[in-house]
Amino acid sequence: MQVIVIGGGIAGLAAAHRLTGSGVRVTVLEAERRFGGKLRTGEVAGLRVDLGAESILARRPEAIDLAEAAGLGGVLHPPAPVGAAIWTGGALRPMPKGHVMGVPGTAAALTGVLSDTAVARIARDSELPPLRVGEDIGIGTLVAERMGHEVVDRLVEPLLGGVYAGDAYRISLRAAVPHLYEAARTHDSLLAAVRAVQRQQEEAREGKPAGPVFNGIEGGIGRLPEAVAAACRAAGATLESGVAVTGLRRTARGWAAQLADGRSLTADGVILAVPASAAARLLAAEAPAAGRELAALDYASMALVTLAFRRADLARLPRGSGFLVPAVEGRTIKAATFTSAKWGWAAAADPGLFVLRASIGRYGRAPRSSGRTQNWSAPPSPTSARRPAWRPNPSTRWSPAGTTGCRSTRSATRPGRPGCADIWRHCPEYGCAAPPTTGSASRHAWRAGHGPPRNCCAPWIRAARARTQESRR
Repeated sequence: MQVIVIGGGIAGLAAAHRLTGSGVRVTVLEAERRFGGKLRTGEVAGLRVDLGAESILARRPEAIDLAEAAGLGGVLHPPAPVGAAIWTGGALRPMPKGHVMGVPGTAAALTGVLSDTAVARIARDSELPPLRVGEDIGIGTLVAERMGHEVVDRLVEPLLGGVYAGDAYRISLRAAVPHLYEAARTHDSLLAAVRAVQRQQEEAREGKPAGPVFNGIEGGIGRLPEAVAAACRAAGATLESGVAVTGLRRTARGWAAQLADGRSLTADGVILAVPASAAARLLAAEAPAAGRELAALDYASMALVTLAFRRADLARLPRGSGFLVPAVEGRTIKAATFTSAKWGWAAAADPGLFVLRASIGRYGRAPRSSGRTQNWSAPPSPTSARRPAWRPNPSTRWSPAGTTGCRSTRSATRPGRPGCADIWRHCPEYGCAAPPTTGSASRHAWRAGHGPPRNCCAPWIRAARARTQESRR
């Protein structure tokens, strides 16, 4: 049997590796000059670092098994157990414990991370009508309905939204956290469901040493596709880079792939391991319904910025392995990793350097291509004696396209239209416990006019607009 794998990223290489192990003849075609896709390494200040993902999930076997089969078992290492943090309320705070992907099992678990009002709201979950999740639900939508938006915005979103590069309010509970979904179907409150999951995890670990959640590879995860590609070649697979596939058509025997260099390759089967847009184009003629579905899939744009400092030049070194930044904080970065603190191999490679990297870009919130950063100014407190509408810094270029409410930051200064701070004042979800950052006000207004969660504050936003316009007459 002959199979063509289109796409030589880690997905395509993993498929090729499994097929060659089953005796299938495989040809891998990659349009770029190198294999590996988003996984690759590079040098910063002479140190080899990951320029893509830096770790693999250790509590599932697939990636670990693949790395071991490719000969990397001896260089798999867990991160240093130094703890992570979260930037919230203008300060770094230790990452709270007692939650499942940001969903707490007790209100006390998030004390210090959330406002007192939000913590009290969590505790009321058990007083609500019995929990019903149906066939599926967005995890952020469910948590907001049961525990309030602040839990989602300040913990669930940075954890889940960072992992899946998606909108936490739309990420499937069933797909992303299946064990919590199953528990939610059999318990009357979300708090009880989380505690049930935590008990299951404790029972599963009973008598066993606690293994790492993630693993890295000495020298970088970018070594994984290189090793898998070498293993595929050793098993007899043909790997071609710099070869673009321009079309697919069915034949009497299977499939024919038309290549940009004029060749046509035939095979019994084809595996598409390419982005959705590329797969949609290739399937448009032979499987138009699948092509349309793929064309509708959206992606998040992101970037990684890696920096190296001489330790001698730093007044003090940051603690922990890094931190997450909720979108409501209005910051450009969504996470930072202290590479030299997190990975022992990186620290050992050059003890005089301190390397960190920042992750930029969120689903639906990519900065404009001009490259200018989004630096937000904080809005005034609702109780402030002077209440001019807040304005973005001059470098701000981003505004969420297609939204309502705060259509852009400039709408806050438009005559006859309330600013985000005005809208927030009348929103019972946030109350008046503390002034929000610019991000929390604008995101909350954006959520209200753009779909989920269903119980957001659109009525209060409309009331705020009416009151503000009346006061300006």
